[in-house]
Amino acid sequence: MDGERDGQRRVIGLCAQWCGVCREWRAAFDAAAAAHPQDHFEWIDVEDEADLMGDIDIETFPSLLVGRADRVLFFGTVLPKAEMLTRLLASLDADAGPGTPQARALMRRIASRQL
Repeated sequence: MDGERDGQRRVIGLCAQWCGVCREWRAAFDAAAAAHPQDHFEWIDVEDEADLMGDIDIETFPSLLVGRADRVLFFGTVLPKAEMLTRLLASLDADAGPGTPQARALMRRIASRQL
């Protein structure tokens, strides 16, 4: 794991290129990344990264995974609106729930990749 990013909050957009809603939401996701330079944002196409996704099957788009190292702060579907993403990020802190074992494993796999 990259020592510089170990404690940094990671905001992972889990989408698919074929999904029109995801393509439209990408601009809001990128704007949130610009507004939160202290966080690491990453956009992952779940079909292109099937090996990385492991046992997780995303059925509803867009989905979001937020965490630090292997600690999951949020994992689930989000409304594709910029204000919802902003509010979600503001509400999260280090004391959020642990997430599912599959979500923690995915966060570990993402965090261990070379950036």
